[in-house]
Amino acid sequence: MPTAYPSPLHTYTALINIKATMRMSSLLLCAAARGTTAFHLPSLSASQLRSSSLRSVTTTRLHSTPSDSSDFDYDLLVIGGGSGGVRASRIASGHGAKVALLETKLSHGVDPYYSAIGGTCVNVGCVPKKLMVFASRYPGEIREMEGYGWKGASEGTFDWKVFLENKNKEITRLNNVYQNFVLKNAGVEVIEARGTLTGPNSIQVHTTATGESSTLTAKNILIAVGGWPFKPDIPGIEHAITSNEIFYLEEQPKRMVVVGGGFIALEFATIMDGLGTDVTLMYRGDLFLRGFDDDMRTHLKEEMENNSEIDLKFNTDPKEIRKQDDGSFLVIDQDGNEVECDSILYATGRKGKIDGLNLESAGVHAEGSFIPVNEYSQTNVPSIYAVGDVTDRIALTPVALMEGHRLADTVFGGMDRPVDHEFVASTVFTTPEIGTVGYSEQEAVKKYGDIDVYKNRFRAMKHSFPQSETYSLFKLIVESKTQRVVGCHVATDGAGEMVQGVAIAIKMGATKEDFDNTIGIHPTSAEELVTMRTPSYYYRDGQKVDKLE
Repeated sequence: MPTAYPSPLHTYTALINIKATMRMSSLLLCAAARGTTAFHLPSLSASQLRSSSLRSVTTTRLHSTPSDSSDFDYDLLVIGGGSGGVRASRIASGHGAKVALLETKLSHGVDPYYSAIGGTCVNVGCVPKKLMVFASRYPGEIREMEGYGWKGASEGTFDWKVFLENKNKEITRLNNVYQNFVLKNAGVEVIEARGTLTGPNSIQVHTTATGESSTLTAKNILIAVGGWPFKPDIPGIEHAITSNEIFYLEEQPKRMVVVGGGFIALEFATIMDGLGTDVTLMYRGDLFLRGFDDDMRTHLKEEMENNSEIDLKFNTDPKEIRKQDDGSFLVIDQDGNEVECDSILYATGRKGKIDGLNLESAGVHAEGSFIPVNEYSQTNVPSIYAVGDVTDRIALTPVALMEGHRLADTVFGGMDRPVDHEFVASTVFTTPEIGTVGYSEQEAVKKYGDIDVYKNRFRAMKHSFPQSETYSLFKLIVESKTQRVVGCHVATDGAGEMVQGVAIAIKMGATKEDFDNTIGIHPTSAEELVTMRTPSYYYRDGQKVDKLE
């Protein structure tokens, strides 16, 4: 993360003071010209004067005075209508900025970009994926019904086409909400077009409907184009799909190979398994979900082995894909082993979607396919900003929302709001879910040296009663010296809903005593978070210790 770039507030500090002084001088001169003899100034403290000056210059800038924005078409031009771009646009407009947002498509569909207004999350990400997660879990619920006394319940048959029809209706509804309610109601001009930089304050606009091009200018430009799935260059890779295409497959694959070990690969493996597809998961490493807490990784592996039909193949790296005469495929690994399937989904990472942006025309620096920025989301070019997945910070929708919101508040709201990426909660929507916030055990040891670890593995009441072999794992990481809870990791049903609430407490600096003083809700699995009293083990000076002397 570069730190040498000037923050927007630092850049404007001198102008703020000059403009405030000039404004005051102007008022005094006007009063003298009118012969006013009793021109009174309010009594303000130094801090109040600074605050007043900030508000004054913000208003002046956003009203496009000749010294500021009058030479530009907009105060802010945004390339990309995903989470970060939409949020920044709406908040900036609320602060009085004149804002336009460029998005290539305003309604979802396959051609040519898959995504549309609302970005990856709405069109080919979080939203349709979560709908698939819901669908995939019904068979598991039904299998446990007999243990609760329900006779004759069966899973039935999943209709892929009906699901996709209903999914498409919901995404169309959300496209309309983003365009006509979220943005237009906020005063943001929405343009269905692709944007290409032509300078630090100008964008060439390629209109989607007509193909015509024009140029627009802006005092500030925000790049919020998101990311794009990465596929390695191996023979036959053109036969593989990604997390884009899976939402538009005409038929449900009977057999699928999922390649990858991140949360996207794991989520789709469990989704397709739940929907009845025979799934093989191939990952080149020893254990998936690298970067997550090791106990959570191991627990999910055990649950998948015991409660799914997924064939887990670790230390397996596909080297070739062959299409057979009957339309099926062979996936061949590094050792020559072959797996036959009807579809191959690659989820091996994402890259920034900077192709076609013409970054060099404005002098914007890129590292690989990503755009480095400072803590105010500012690139090396002071007038150009970037938020979301294209910056390679934390590729999560709520993080992009935070980055866009804080950018708009800083540049247009006169606030000092750098981004904050510590204690960001997230969930892996596998079955079971993994909810997490804060540091993993491994990260906490490296950062703090001395930590206390609390954890418990148990069978939740819901699964214990029908005698299902489904287990939950709860874990708290506590910094020993301050007793602050610095990590919470949960693998259980509804872990995401649970950890969202816990994240508030951890973000606020809650201690283990605060957790202990909180009365649990009984009977719930979540009460485990406030009833774990004795550490399972400790770390002192970075070394694991089972008991303290």
